[in-house]
Amino acid sequence: MTDKREIDLPTYRVTIAAGALDRVGDIVRDVAPAHRYAIITDSNVGPMYAARVHSAIGNAVSTYTIPAGEAHKSRDSWSSLTDQLLADGFGRDTTIIALGGGVVGDLAGFVAATFMRGIPFVQIPTSLLAMIDASVGGKTGVDTAAGKNLVGAFHQPAAVIADTRVLATLPPDHLRAGFAEAIKHGVIADSHYLDQVSSVASHLDNLDVASAEMLALVARSVEIKADAVRRDEREGGVRKTLNFGHTVGHAVELCSNFALLHGFAVAIGMIYEATIAERLGVAEPMTSDRVRRALRSAGLPDTRPTTIAIDDIVAATHGDKKARGGHVEYALPTRVGAMAAAGGRWSLPVDDDLVREVLA
Repeated sequence: MTDKREIDLPTYRVTIAAGALDRVGDIVRDVAPAHRYAIITDSNVGPMYAARVHSAIGNAVSTYTIPAGEAHKSRDSWSSLTDQLLADGFGRDTTIIALGGGVVGDLAGFVAATFMRGIPFVQIPTSLLAMIDASVGGKTGVDTAAGKNLVGAFHQPAAVIADTRVLATLPPDHLRAGFAEAIKHGVIADSHYLDQVSSVASHLDNLDVASAEMLALVARSVEIKADAVRRDEREGGVRKTLNFGHTVGHAVELCSNFALLHGFAVAIGMIYEATIAERLGVAEPMTSDRVRRALRSAGLPDTRPTTIAIDDIVAATHGDKKARGGHVEYALPTRVGAMAAAGGRWSLPVDDDLVREVLA
């Protein structure tokens, strides 16, 4: 592991490197020493990496595996996992290891946040989306029938360990989905970075995920997210900018019954929300065109599925956490690289009729 990046947040460090899994044991024992460790993973990731992580940590490790997929980021899964931990005699001297993508990270983090009123956990993200977004910032939770992530807690990890080498086993569409969050980071904070992401995405089919180029991309996205989290840990202000694309995106994802990958849904959300910003006069003209070019460079969708009714999407936005006083609020760009401060609120209410018009 000759080339690595370490990014510090107030209470933990994010380690990014090709080969970072080789350091899991040392890092975990240093930042989250425990009497026992519980690895929570899924049926896709567990067979590939759980034994390696178990071996790196050593003795007193148990592994719990959930079925893969967003449908299993549920209260039923949370209940089952906590019941299993209790039945197996785990106590407050436990550290949870979240080994997987965003679903596993959110669910395992919520288990850690609530088990014995809160125990330490370490994020080991194995998808690009989880490395650059979901594993950083301390948001944990589960989905409900009413929407995504509506039951959860803020619970910061003790460490995040991202090994870009594991991305080689990620299905191509899941790698593309991760690029949606990287594009989002460019739109909200760094125009130059958006160009960098588009350049890397343009040769995604033969991308060396262990390369310095990929390491730099992951690190810059983490820096952008970490900066927002440092300034606003509990999403009362500037951290809301990270929700760009997610109001429409979460609604489309929910209406698809999670058939759409999260990153694909966010890509769709970004193009419509950038268009909304232009229609409101918030964003510079052509902002949405630049977002669209970036999405297309990564092979991501830029239109909603026509099988989903517009009214269903609009109705679903009202179940989102970002709704306030009956109005749905959106994080909107003023241009690529900057977001609308909205008098320090960092989100603006948008009339449903305008959303319907743009979606149409």
